[in-house]
Amino acid sequence: RSCAIWGLSLGVSRKHRNESIRFPFYHHVFDDEKGGFERQLKLMRCFGDFISLDDAVGLLERRGPIGGAYFCVTFDDGYRNCLTNATPILVEQGCVATIYLQTEDIGADDQGDKVLTANQLRRRLAGTKIPVEFLSWDDCRALGRAGMTLGSHTHTHARLADLSEGAAEQELRLSKDLIEQETGAPCRHFSAPWGKPGVDYEPVVHPPLAKRTGYSSFVTTQRGPNRSGSDPYQLRRDHLMANWEDYHLRYWLSRG
Repeated sequence: RSCAIWGLSLGVSRKHRNESIRFPFYHHVFDDEKGGFERQLKLMRCFGDFISLDDAVGLLERRGPIGGAYFCVTFDDGYRNCLTNATPILVEQGCVATIYLQTEDIGADDQGDKVLTANQLRRRLAGTKIPVEFLSWDDCRALGRAGMTLGSHTHTHARLADLSEGAAEQELRLSKDLIEQETGAPCRHFSAPWGKPGVDYEPVVHPPLAKRTGYSSFVTTQRGPNRSGSDPYQLRRDHLMANWEDYHLRYWLSRG
């Protein structure tokens, strides 16, 4: 499979700088992934410019030509290495990323008083035994001072499709309120856990619910670029791993 991806990546060049906004998204940047993450950001800059999520939404809301090729970097879940490992690299590369927080787990680690959520985290990391620490509220405020954007990933990392509409609204509203109260900054953006339409959330129910709750965007895990006319409440994103080689990224850029 790797050989096939490498071969398909060979034809990717600057001709792929078409008008679009792509949302690469990560979960973590572990210590041994920092070099790969920096290399990936530098490669993205060969194909487009970094913009913030607020600016990306503004471009799409204009309904006119996007006027360039852009990347909007995001992180799901709120692991502490987003601050300690990713943020210095993001700042150096001039990239404003958005970190989506599941607010129940703020301050949790697998040695602390939230063992259950840490065990849930391990399952989401496919059974790895790597101890992973979540951001604290002090960390979140430090991210804001570094210029990063904070968004909501629900309060409990709930699958919205499994909830009543009232319970889903509580997840969206509680996490938004906590982020705003603790950081003093507006929380305008929402990421659906797991993020697959029709499976993890209902496209006709949950994006409109996010809009009514005061969010300006709703991101999914559907792959592909966003172009003029794309709905800010159905944003496509591409999941990346920070240790992928360049040919993986070139292949990803060739899709869509």
